[in-house]
Amino acid sequence: MNIEVSDLIFEARQITKNYPGTCALNCVDFSLKKGEIHALVGENGAGKSTLMQIMAGVLKPDHGSLLLNGSEIHLQNPNHAQHLGISLVFQELALCPNMSVAENIFTNIQPVKRLDFINFNEMYDVTRASLEAFGVELDPQAPLRNYNLATQQIVEIARAIQRNASVLLLDEPTSSIGSRETERLFQVIRTLRDHGVGVVYVSHKLDEVFKISDRITVLKDGNLVGTVNTRETTPDDVVRMMVGREFDKMFPQSKAVQTKPLLKVNQLSGKGFSDVSLEAKSGEVLGLFGLTGAGRSELARAIFGIDPPASGDILLDDRMVHITDPRQAMQLGIAYVTEDRKIDGLFLEMSLKNNVASTNLDAISQGMMINNRRLNTLAKEWTQNLQIKSRSVEQFVNYLSGGNQQKVLFAKWLARNPRVLIADEPTRGVDVGAKADIHALLHERARNGAAVMVISSELPEVMGLSDRIVVMRAGKVVGVFESAEATEEQIVACAAGATGNGKREYEVIQ
Repeated sequence: MNIEVSDLIFEARQITKNYPGTCALNCVDFSLKKGEIHALVGENGAGKSTLMQIMAGVLKPDHGSLLLNGSEIHLQNPNHAQHLGISLVFQELALCPNMSVAENIFTNIQPVKRLDFINFNEMYDVTRASLEAFGVELDPQAPLRNYNLATQQIVEIARAIQRNASVLLLDEPTSSIGSRETERLFQVIRTLRDHGVGVVYVSHKLDEVFKISDRITVLKDGNLVGTVNTRETTPDDVVRMMVGREFDKMFPQSKAVQTKPLLKVNQLSGKGFSDVSLEAKSGEVLGLFGLTGAGRSELARAIFGIDPPASGDILLDDRMVHITDPRQAMQLGIAYVTEDRKIDGLFLEMSLKNNVASTNLDAISQGMMINNRRLNTLAKEWTQNLQIKSRSVEQFVNYLSGGNQQKVLFAKWLARNPRVLIADEPTRGVDVGAKADIHALLHERARNGAAVMVISSELPEVMGLSDRIVVMRAGKVVGVFESAEATEEQIVACAAGATGNGKREYEVIQ
């Protein structure tokens, strides 16, 4: 691929980074053109985050060089990188929700007037104009917490641009937002590209990569596999470069065998949902789909007892149960894999084995004491069962890749052998290889007789995994589809409140 040197705004040449026992990057080359969106993809542990952090001044390479506009630079820290026009927007936003929108955008660079007092009027005016350029109208004085994650993502990008960023590094920018918000974010990114900003876009979502990027670079095990023009390749080609598997084999080929209803909810109402009735059968995967704010996660939290329902009934094996806290749900054989593994799911500063043990204390206890032999046996068993890549079961979870962290989250619940498994965004932030492993794992649980409920914002995932699909909108069930008979257009129309015939919403399909 021939690129004129004059086109390049930023380069990483022969970047190498080693950690004890691990080569994170091995002589990796990467280039970015002015006014280009360049996607960086690879499995978890491929070296993407390490390369991004080196390019942003967070880490220093052991070997190699960085060039900005053709001149070699030596980044001392992220502030130095920002001063040169290089900004990194992390997957976990570094914002202050209790501060105003303007204060977040102008953190540490507030305009001042005489006697060094902050010029709030100027700060509000510039904030308003900056966001309007992205097609977003916000109140600059409003607390940032008043706005959803997608809007906060745009605010963080606006903050980077306010620091005159010419190189913008985006790490999984859509991992926590829905499809509508993603499209608005894409419009912002395209606007930046049209104004000459070079954008590095890291994502595990290949459909997004092919929609937004101009070029794609693939890393595998710390090595550069190759760089391709997006228009000249296909998702299948990129997956083969990443993992050596075909894209259409990411979902299990055989569906689960449905039997009797195991879990039923009748006219359940609570925080964020109302009058929900559905059933999950033993041996099936039931998909829950809906747009942002549909109430899917709120329903799951109610079933698991985190936010107990206000009214309605929950039945297991046709027997009414009253679940007021997660401990009761666990005793009844219900497990809930939360959508945010870092905040609600894992103890990041604890070892892999202690995370697996956290929901299985009865199995590893002897009287009032923990039996270390049982603890190690349990952890090693599930590390092997789920093929978790770690140095040992003693390794702290925060040092594992995202895909392996997600597998640890599943391990701590699957070790309980749950009868009902609720998985909320089970593959968020993991690579296609780990996705395939998790998909197979969910189907295996169903084949073993569990009722599996999968909540996902990715419609292809819902359709590929599920036997039936429940669609929610504004806290209510608005459709139930047999996945083999439904189309993406039908499900999206149902979720968005569109009509099948122009006059009314879709009826529930039983």
